[in-house]
Order: sequence, then C-alpha cells, then structure tokens
Amino acid sequence: MASLVSSPFTLPTTKTEHLSSISQKKYFLHSFLPQKQNFICPRASRTTSVKCGVVGGNGLFTQTTPEVRRIVPERNNGLPTVKIVYVVLEAQYQSSLSAAVQSLNKSPNFASFEVVGYLVEELRDETTYQSFCKDLEDANIFIGSLIFVEELAIKVKNAVEKVRDKMDAVLVFPSMPEVMRLNKLGSFSMSQLGKSKSPFFQLFKNKKQSSGFADSMLKLVRTLPKVLKYLPSDKAQDARLYILSLQFWLGGSRDNLVNFLKMVSGSYVPALKGIKIDYSDPVLFLDSGVWHPLAPCMYDDVKEYLNWYGTRRDANEKLKSPNAPVIGLVLQRSHIVTGDEGHYVAVIMELESRGAKVIPIFAGGLDFSGPVEKFFIDPITKKPFIDSAISLTGFALVGGPARQDHPRAVEALRKLDVPYIVAVPLVFQTTEEWLNSTLGLHPIQVALQVALPELDGGMEPIVFAGRDPKTGKSHALHKRVEQLCTRAIKWGELKRKPKAEKKLAITVFSFPPDKGNVGTAAYLNVFSSIYSVLKDLKKDGYNVEGLPETSEALIEEVIHDKEAQFSSPNLNVAYKMSLREYQKLTPYATLLEENWGKPPGNLNSDGENLLVYGKLYGNVFIGVQPTFGYEGDPMRLLFSKSASPHHGFAAYYSFVEKIFEADAVLHFGTHGSLEFMPGKQVGMSDACYPDSLIGNIPNVYYYAANNPSEATIAKRRSYANTISYLTPPAENAGLYKGLKQLSELISSYQSLKDTGRGPQIVNSIISTARQCNLDKDIVDLPEEGRQQEMMILSASERDLVVGKVYSKIMEIESRLLPCGLHVIGEPPSAMEAVATLVNIAALDRPEDGISSLPSILAETLGREIEDVYRGSDKGILRDVELLRQITEASRGAVSSFVERTTNSKGQVVNVADKLSSILGFGLNEPWVQYLSATKFSRANRDKLRLLFAFLGECLKLIVADNELGSLKQALEGKYVEPGPGGDPIRNPKVLPTGKNIHALDPQSIPTTAALQSAKIVVDRLLERQKADNGTGKYPETIALVLWGTDNIKTYGESLAQVLWLIGVRPVADTFGRVNRVEPVSLEELARPRIDVVVNCSGVFRDLFINQMNLLDRAVKMVAELDEPEDQNFVRKHAMEQARTLGVDLREAATRVFSNASGSYSSNVNLAVENSSWNDEKQLQDMYLSRKSFAFDCDAPGAGMMEKRKVFEMALSTADATFQNLDSSEISLTDVSHYFDSDPTNLVQNLRKDGRKPNAYIADTTTANAQVRTLAETVRLDTRTKLLNPKWYEGMLSTGYEGVREIEKRLSNTVGWSATSGQVDNWVYEEANTTFIQDEEMLKRLMNTNPNSFRKLVQTFLEANGRGYWETSADNIDKLRQLYSQVEDKIEGIDR
Repeated sequence: MASLVSSPFTLPTTKTEHLSSISQKKYFLHSFLPQKQNFICPRASRTTSVKCGVVGGNGLFTQTTPEVRRIVPERNNGLPTVKIVYVVLEAQYQSSLSAAVQSLNKSPNFASFEVVGYLVEELRDETTYQSFCKDLEDANIFIGSLIFVEELAIKVKNAVEKVRDKMDAVLVFPSMPEVMRLNKLGSFSMSQLGKSKSPFFQLFKNKKQSSGFADSMLKLVRTLPKVLKYLPSDKAQDARLYILSLQFWLGGSRDNLVNFLKMVSGSYVPALKGIKIDYSDPVLFLDSGVWHPLAPCMYDDVKEYLNWYGTRRDANEKLKSPNAPVIGLVLQRSHIVTGDEGHYVAVIMELESRGAKVIPIFAGGLDFSGPVEKFFIDPITKKPFIDSAISLTGFALVGGPARQDHPRAVEALRKLDVPYIVAVPLVFQTTEEWLNSTLGLHPIQVALQVALPELDGGMEPIVFAGRDPKTGKSHALHKRVEQLCTRAIKWGELKRKPKAEKKLAITVFSFPPDKGNVGTAAYLNVFSSIYSVLKDLKKDGYNVEGLPETSEALIEEVIHDKEAQFSSPNLNVAYKMSLREYQKLTPYATLLEENWGKPPGNLNSDGENLLVYGKLYGNVFIGVQPTFGYEGDPMRLLFSKSASPHHGFAAYYSFVEKIFEADAVLHFGTHGSLEFMPGKQVGMSDACYPDSLIGNIPNVYYYAANNPSEATIAKRRSYANTISYLTPPAENAGLYKGLKQLSELISSYQSLKDTGRGPQIVNSIISTARQCNLDKDIVDLPEEGRQQEMMILSASERDLVVGKVYSKIMEIESRLLPCGLHVIGEPPSAMEAVATLVNIAALDRPEDGISSLPSILAETLGREIEDVYRGSDKGILRDVELLRQITEASRGAVSSFVERTTNSKGQVVNVADKLSSILGFGLNEPWVQYLSATKFSRANRDKLRLLFAFLGECLKLIVADNELGSLKQALEGKYVEPGPGGDPIRNPKVLPTGKNIHALDPQSIPTTAALQSAKIVVDRLLERQKADNGTGKYPETIALVLWGTDNIKTYGESLAQVLWLIGVRPVADTFGRVNRVEPVSLEELARPRIDVVVNCSGVFRDLFINQMNLLDRAVKMVAELDEPEDQNFVRKHAMEQARTLGVDLREAATRVFSNASGSYSSNVNLAVENSSWNDEKQLQDMYLSRKSFAFDCDAPGAGMMEKRKVFEMALSTADATFQNLDSSEISLTDVSHYFDSDPTNLVQNLRKDGRKPNAYIADTTTANAQVRTLAETVRLDTRTKLLNPKWYEGMLSTGYEGVREIEKRLSNTVGWSATSGQVDNWVYEEANTTFIQDEEMLKRLMNTNPNSFRKLVQTFLEANGRGYWETSADNIDKLRQLYSQVEDKIEGIDR
C-alpha cells in the first residue's frame, strides 16, 4: 500500500520484495513512471523503520525547483537582455511560456530573453524564497497570476515591493488585492485598488457576488482596449496595454505569449526604447464553448458540436448510437490554450473507448455555471443532454480559487440534475511527491479543490492527473482515469436503467462484532428504516421479492442462519466464496497476507470458504459488513498503524461488485469501517484500501446530519454520496423517583419557608439530596439530620442551601436528550419538535437581528439573562426560580405556537398559510395570548414576532421529509442537493435532512463569533481550575482534544480555545480565510500563556490539516517570544524539554499530535468494547503508541511523524485534561470516542509527582455555557440517560436496537472508569438496581435482544472484577447465574 510504504511502521523484508513484484504487475500507479525511480526504501535488516512522508528534501510538499523553469540565452550577440520572473499557482503556463522565450531567443533581432518561473507553493522553502528575491534584483519584468494563498501572497508582496520602483513592468493577473496593488505599467498603477471609484477598480471591491469579478473582468477585457485606443492620454494607453496583456495571458498559447513579451518589453524596457518591435494583436479564443481534441474548431453551439460528433469517421457505431451514455466534462480553458491538455485528452479517449459520448465544455473565467446551463441542458425540453458530469478543473463551479458563489453553483447543478463528480489534477505536487506522501493531497489543494467543490454538491475527489517535475505539464494517471471514467458511466447508468432491473446492495454494520449488534448506526433504528425504504422502493417499481411482512421478521431472516444447525452462532450466509474465486476477483488479496496470513483465515470463514453474510430479496441484497477484525487482539490494537482489511472484508466487497453485480451500494447509517481503512488521508491512490474495496460501485451512504466530519471522510475516502438523516427529536430529561420528590419538597419550601416548618423542610431536602447522591455535586451541602443547626441558620442561608439543590435539579430536568431512535422517512410530529424549537429559541442570533426568547422575557423584568444564568449557577434562590419561570414560559409560548399550526393528528399542515394568518395580528398571536397570563405579559411584541417568524421557518424544516426522496434521486442518477451538517439547534440550515451532507471551508475557522465564545469558556475553565487546585495558581499545561464534528458545528470554538489559552489571535485575509495568527500582548491577556498538549482526532487531522499547521505555527511562535518563564509556560516547558532531549526549541515546542496518517482512534475504545485488555497500563500504551504522531509546520509535507518522547514529556506537565461537549445529542457516555481520547490516568502515571490532573468538560449545549468536572458530567449524564425512565423506555420502545443502546451506555461508563477513574460507585449500583434487580425489566431485556443482554451482564461482572464497582456478594452471584441462563437461552433460541 502506498500509505504503508511511506509510513513510520516496521515491515518485514518479505513485504518489500512483495511490493516490488506487485508494482511490476501494475497494481501501483508507479508503473507508468520511469523505472529508475525507487519508491521502496532499501532495507538493512529484517525489520527496518520505513521513512515517513515525502522523498526527503526540504520537508515540504512541493519539492520541485524553479531551476527547471529557468532559461538563460546561450548568446546575446551584443543585444540587451530582458529578464522576466514569474510566479503562478499552477504549472500549465510553464511549457508555453518557455516555448515562447525559446522561440524569441532562436532568432533574436532586438533582445535576448532570460526567464525564471516559480510555483507559488515553492516559496514556502526559505532557500527558494531567497533565490526568488535575488532573481528579482536584476529583473526587468515581473508576472504573477492566481496568487490566492495569503501567507505566500504576503511573501510575494514583500519581495516585489522592495524592487518594484526599479523594475520596468510589474504585471499581476487575478490574485489577492495586496498582490494586485503591485501592478505597474508606465503610468498605470493599481496601488489604489479597492479604493478608487473608477469602474476598473470597483471590480476588485470585496463584494459578495464572487464570480462577478471574473465575469466583469472578461467583459472588460473584451471591450476596454477598443475604448481606450482612442483616448489620448498616456494613462489610458498604459491601461489599454495592461488589458491587452491580460488578453495575451488568458490566451495562453505560445504565439500569444511571444507577442505579449514583445509588446511589454518593447513598450517599457528602457534599453529597447526607440526600436520598432512589431507584435500582433491577441488571438482571442471563445470565452466558453465545447472543445474536442479531434474537432476542427471550438464550438459555441452544442447542437453544432453534436452534428460534428455524429459524422465522425473515427467513431464506431456504438459511440454514435442514441443509447450510448453521455458524459459531460468541465475543463479549464487555460489548459487547452497553453497546450497542457494531455490529461483532458486521456479522459475523453478513455470514456469513448468505453462506449460513452463526451461533451467537453470549457470557460475562460472562473464561473462555469453559465456554460453548464448553456451546453449541458436542452434549451427547449430543459432536460440534460448528459447522464453524468465530471469537472476536471478541481475547482468550485463558480469562483475557482478566489471567492466562491455556492448558491449560484447549486442552482445551475439543480437544473442540470445529474451526478456531479469533481476529479482532482495534482497542482502543488508532482506525481512522485503525491505517491510518496502519506497525507495524499497537499493541504491547500484539499481546501481549494476538495472542500470547496463539496459545498456545490461535488463528490468523488479522484486524483486523475499528475504533474511532470521538469516540464510542469499534466499527464494522465491511467489507472485512476480508468476508475474515474468507469464510475462516471456507472452513475450515468443509474439514470438509464429500468428500476425493476437495478440491483442494490444495502450494507449494515455490526459493531462491536456480536449478533446483538447487527445493524448498528448512530441514532437510527436500522431495520425499521431498511424496511421502510424497501417498502417504498417496491412501490416505486424495484424488485424486492420475498420481503417479509414486518421489520421484526426482516431482522430474524438476516440474523439467523436457517440452513445451519440451530446452535450456529452465524448470521444468515448469503454466499460461500471459494479461495480460487476470491483470489481471481480480488487483485490485492496477496497484500492482505502480511497482516492476516493466507486466506481464508478465521474471520468470516468456515475454514474452506469465505462467507458473505446477508439475505437476498429479489434485486436487493442486505449484507452485513465485516468488522475491522482486530478488535479482540490486544497486540494488534497496540500497533501505531491500523492493519489492512482482512480477507473476509475484501471478499464482501468483491462479492457485491463482481458476483452480485450491484448497480449501487447503500451503506446504512453512521458508520462503518470501509472509509477508515488504511490509505492516504485524501486523494487516494489505487494502492489505498478504501479505493480498492469500493472499486467501481456508486456508493450512497445514509449519515447522521449531526456528524458532518465523519460523513466527509466517507465522501473523500470511499467516494460516498452522503445523505443526511435526522437525529431523534429531543425532549427534556424531566425528573423521576427521588429527584421528583426533591422538586416537590422545594415547592413546599417556597410556599412555607416563612412559617416554622421552613428548617424542617430544608432538612428533608438535604436528606433526599444525599439519597440521590447529589452531595458530590453541591459544594458545602450540610450534613443531614441536624435539626438544631437549621434553626440557627438565617433565612438567606437556608435559601442558599435550597437554591443550590434547586439549581442542580433544574439542570437535570431541562437537559435535552434524544428519545428513541429515528426511522428513515418518519419525520417528527409537530409536538415532538417543541423541545428542539425551544432550544433554537434560546440562542441569540445577532447576524439575523433575532433576540433569544429567554433574553426577551428577562428584559420584561428589567434583568439581563446572563445575570440570571450566573445567579442561578451560584444557587441564589430567586434567580433559580426566575430561570425556571423563564424556561416554563418559553416552553409554553412555543407549544401554543406549534398547536396553532397542527391538525388534530398532531401533523403540521400548511405552515405558510397558518403562519401568515397568525403573524401580525397582535393579540391573536398565540405566544402573546400565552404570555398574557404570566409575569412576562409586557414582553416586546416586535422582537417576539421576529423570533416566531424564524421559528415558523424552522418548524417547516424540522417536519419536512426528504430522506427517502433523496435516496431515490441518487438511485435514479440525479443530483442530490448539498447542505451543511451540524447541530440543527445552532444551525437550522442543517434541515431539512436528506441533503448531500458537507462540512465547511476549512480555512474559514475559527470565526470571530467562535473566538468570543472560546474566550468565555477559557476564562471559566481557568477560574474553575484555580478554585479547585486550592492554591489559586493558574494551571501550567492543559491537555485537550480537538474533534472534527465539534469544530464544524461551532465554526472552530475549540480550535479558538487552544489559541486563546496560549495567547494568540487568528487573523483573517481579504477573503475571510484564516491562515495567520498574531500574539496577544501579556498586558491584554492579563494572565500567563498556558501550555497545551493538543490531541487531534484522526478525523480532525483529515479535515483540518491547515488548522493543525496554524496551531503548530502558533505554539512555536509563542515558545520563541522573549518573555519571562512565569508568564509564558509554553516557553518555560519547551526550554526544559529542549535541554533534556538535546533538540532545538522549535522541535521541543511540538504540541499538536494525532494518529499516523490513515489511522484513527487510540483503539482504547475497541479494547474496552470487546473486553480485550488486561490492565490500564495496556490501554495507556495503546494511547501513547497510536496518538504520538506530530504535525510539523516546518515540514508539512512529511505528514505525521512519531515523536513519542516529546509527547510524553509534554503530557507529564499537564495539570488538567479538557474536552468539549457542544450539542445535546451526543454526550460522554453516548459514544466511545470521548473516553478513547481521555489521557487523565495516563497523565497521572507520567507526572513526576504522580498527582492525578483535574479533568474538565465544557458544556456549550445551551446558551448558558458551563465548565464541569468530568465526574460531575458523568453523574449528570447517568441521571439524565441511563437511569432515567424517560430515556430507557424511549429506547426499549424501538425493540432489539434499544437493548443494545442501554448496554452501550454501561460499556462506555466502564471506559471512563478505565481511563479516568471518575465514575462513582453508586452509578453502577443504581444501574444494577434498575436493569437487573427489577425482574420485569430483566425479562424484557432478555427476551428483546438476548445477545445484547448477555453483554450487559458481562459488563456488570467486568466492572466489579476490574475494581470499578464494589457491591454485595449476592448481586455478583445473581449476575453469574443470569449469565449462564442467558447463554442457555441464546442456544435455546438458535436450537
């Protein structure tokens, strides 16, 4: 594997010979490169560490040298020499510009030309940058184009500015404004860019109409020279020559560039003044049109092009057939006119060789939406001419690398309505650099050419073209081109094939591997959803023969093997694959032997054959995806790199593609293992496992709307069209048992506190609070039974005691929790949406001018809502009571509003009509009617109307249902509209679900608003830590985690927290992209800079590698600040570590860590879920071995490098560990990710004093952000979920899946005991009372899902055995008996 070949991972020598042999068989892309290049590192001994990342050099992605673009004239015959230096984004101009200079030098009659060119990325290397500055010193002409990366734009600006005045001409074509201002051509200058009122300069204003710039520029280029020609002033003529220069440049051909150089040097180089140099006008090409390498011309009319196509003599009849698939290609004109179109030609020829017609369109500007509508859509029928579209530009459809206009792109693609693939040509790397990089694509290219097209609905970022290091020309990567073309045709076929003939492979997951876990997916009732989907598809004309009558029967048929002996633990076997068949169908099978031995192995196998589990219904196969396979092997879990897929996993996908011959695969729910298999992070090669496994099957994937980060991994690594589904409707946790009793006691106290019974009731409150284990959460809760002490306390002191208990009760009661599991195609009813709407209403939205409902209500009483929150947090009784009243009034007002828009069945009807009848009629407004009976009757009507109009829009979105509709669109080869993923409460634009889910522009975070929120959380975290450590000192180091999804949902809040802890602020460029930071002065910070150890999840690493770069630069910058050590803990620790390790300061200041490229998680979660660990030390070793890979901003191309010593030393200084919770749907015990990344016990073992660090969790799920200890958060989580009848009954109502959800929460609780020791004994005791001591509950669990119930019993026994739960011998005996019983029951069921 390319990813393994270049990873810091030891391989036996046999693998080397093995890889060499398969590279000869053309499984590797290396096969088309010159053979002398050796990609495999030589081995000195049996196991040798393989060099990481790139092919040596400067540690950067771009290893090429500008010397390949330098042309020095051999002789100048006494003629003046004109020296030209150019800087460009891409290398397509290199060959035509070099050819132009060579042509001029061949027969020099007025000057000799020297030229040297730099790719903007090369300027990151300091040596190259110095060489650039030196070249500029004696240059006559500087040319720059498409310089849009801020940090590099600044370098160009600084270098050129120094010599601009002595240069003869400076020409900069579309780039960032700071570079454009360098333009100088005689009296023409752009130093006033963005300030002047002339129409020319107005173009460059920072306007929202992104593509307007490119369009207006093109129109101007067409018309201005004609106008300016007749104006007498020098200024007008200089402006005219600038526009002509731009025409020549955009024309790009050798002849255009020859005339361009003649014109500019003849007009502005002093040594050539007075010499008459003739040049021709620019040869103008169409701004947009249809181009084919064999066509006689470019076409402006698609009908003319198709007429030519139909008369081609070289084309066979198959290609001319009206039934041939038609693929549309989107190309960049600059590649065509500069003659750098070899990679385009290869795609066209490959498609045609596979029997597909091709319509290749191009545009000269950066807006392709017009050409797409003009050439791909029939103007009369409005139907597309094409079956699928591939953009080969790699850029967003509108705006290219500059400023994008995604709504305009989506509008054009919606009209087109075909699958839209955006393939990627290598821009900043040569082919060799990309092949040898574990990261894959260059981070800047990922941001510009992968992330931005995703916002348009683009998918399948397949790298189809490489770049030659010497000529700069693009060349096709033939294996990749084959795959791209096959996949595009397959997507197109979905449009054409009759539904009754389409074959669909629905893939479900089983995680951890156990029969009780088949059909796992976050928040989703998988089998009920599949049943709902299949019923709908059957009605729609798909062949779903033999579909059972109920979803329960469907579960039975998939899970139980009817053919085998009854005691068989196996799932239903759909297919037995012989070894010969497996090896024939799976070309990479031999590669898997290093990790798994010879096939068939012991996973998904009967010892002779490989088994594919699942069930066939007509043309629909429901299959169970095999698991990673190493969950139960502690030694494998310790490896720093993840193992390859096992034979059974590979056989599953070979079956789906080549035996079942699926037209599409539907991965059902969040999430499987395919997209997390080893390989490059982004920009797969054909040696990356996700790429090999998915093969050529169109991949549709249902993904939870609140998990855009992992959905994006599935998009990029397994080419998925991700369709979002809703998480279950949220409800308030409410109160039960002792907590409810407490609430009633507090109500009694409030009405009777001034009578003699007050002290007595306070005693009962204290006693009940202690029975409910609230004493750990409430500081200074008095001892119970001290009647006399209560009598002595003043009324205000008693109020404070009650206020603190009341505040805690309210916190539990109002906590949001998702109830039950979602079923695809069943949107929530209106009343189920109330809690979500109440929480949407609780947030201020200043960008829309909307005030939150709590703040509007608090203002009515002359209070600020923030003050009420703070008072309630402190336990001030009147504030706790006021907050309860505000919360109740909010719920009441929203409920009354929703009731008015629903029918008797509770369904929302004609929301728009209902709303228009409600809004604007004063007293008729239901929220006004409701509030008139409360103390908030004078609330501001205008603010309320604005808020409820917004809530009305949100309600429409919540109850809309497009999850099934979008799936059917995808299966019919149509365009699925893109939409953001995230938290619907923070960002209602996530709704309605059923969108092709995307993340965000990685360079847009952190936003200013995120930084503001981050400051509040950091201040509260530091205050809490100072209070808890008893000394009032600031912590010196905090170890924290960055998650991908959290940063997407909050637009970078946790990223901003890290920056604020070390005392730096992000700086945005003209386009709002964040690629720089600057230190905040110690005076402004008013505290020391706190050191950090940042553990980035594998998903964050994949999505936000630019931000890891930013963080690493920030930490190293702070370490180098000349400040006192007691005010800069980053510097203090880095200097100590530099001395100890004998490394320089920058290396010692490494603080940004993650997994090795292509690996995810610490595997602690897998070990805990599968009980495959011996002791906590083993879990800590897993964490250290897998999470100690650092990102280095000084060598970003080197990928993730193992730096375990620095990692351990940095962690050993941590005084606190810290994580964020940002949305109500996912909390600490809902998923295993959180404890998987928790280093609390590990830090204790690494610290010299052996002290356990404090562990904190920031909760920003509500407007009232909190910082709690980890133990407090686990207790809150347990009370609101695991022990809460509202939650577990909601889960059990979903049947089989519900039991698993209960078991999962307990298992994750054990995970927290193992990594942090922060789980109280009563948590396990109460869970045992709820689920085991209650006989009726016990029977329900056992009968509904015996496999998951067995795991639940096992987890209780394990918690006791590992010392996390002390309980009576009777309890343990009962659990052991139960375990035997359930074992018998499972065998009985199977028998």
